[in-house]
Amino acid sequence: MGRTHELTDKELLIQAAEDGGSLAVLVDRYRTPLYNFVYRFVGDRETAEDIIQETFLRCLRNSHQYAAIEQVSTWLYTIAGNLAKTELRRRKRWHWVPIGPDDDEERAGFYEPVSREALPGEQTDTNQVQASVIEAIHGLPEEFREAVLLRDLNGLAYEEIANIIECPVGTVKSRVNRGRIRLQQALRSLAEEVIGPLPATA
Repeated sequence: MGRTHELTDKELLIQAAEDGGSLAVLVDRYRTPLYNFVYRFVGDRETAEDIIQETFLRCLRNSHQYAAIEQVSTWLYTIAGNLAKTELRRRKRWHWVPIGPDDDEERAGFYEPVSREALPGEQTDTNQVQASVIEAIHGLPEEFREAVLLRDLNGLAYEEIANIIECPVGTVKSRVNRGRIRLQQALRSLAEEVIGPLPATA
């Protein structure tokens, strides 16, 4: 098993067609970043868990495609992103509005506290900041939210994001930039409350 952890994603995927243990290593490698992405996208912990589980189930059911997969991370993010967008569209039909996160932000915090021993007042402030950031992210149009999360939360390259959401790199850069601007505008008052007055923006 020790050597299995040293294999590339592609090698693990090929090996997983015959060895379930290899797929388990791949799951362990991608579960947390995929969960962070999906949770911030849909805003609900239980739904995110279900989507991640379904993502890896689909990965398992499509073992016949393993040899043709060029980039495993792109494939997994594409599956998870499509499932998340399907869920959001289903909710829109119900006029469902996402609420803020649970108090327990330990597993998927967008901003983690520096210390796990934070004082009660400090923890409350941190939770308020997290809630404000999450609310601002949820306020972004779906295409901006997806691009910003993939770039800024998961650190993916523009080229990989373009493959995941199936659009030109230039479009991805535009969506990330416009999403960031909207977040800056939405969070300006919070930033000024925390660090003081900011210079005027165009």
